[in-house]
Amino acid sequence: MTDPVSPPPTVSEERALELAWNAVERAGGTRAVYRKPRYAFSLQQTTDFEVDGVQVELRHGEISSPAIVSIQGGWVFEVHDDDIELLMRPPKPRVPPLT
Repeated sequence: MTDPVSPPPTVSEERALELAWNAVERAGGTRAVYRKPRYAFSLQQTTDFEVDGVQVELRHGEISSPAIVSIQGGWVFEVHDDDIELLMRPPKPRVPPLT
């Protein structure tokens, strides 16, 4: 018999932004991520981090693609020169209609 898989931790928007900043700072800051064309020249296009049990994926930017940080649960942020901007929130769960 297999053990039930525990659901991933729920992450608020504030916590997701904090995790995104943490990943960007670990990679050298916004300018190192935004202006560094590592993506096209690397076999490993992303850098994965785990912070407090939450998966964070950092994709470096280049001329034709922005630097992106994805947080477990559906949060997606775009990295700019001096800022990080929210692009997508996780989908809201559908509530069945009451009958």
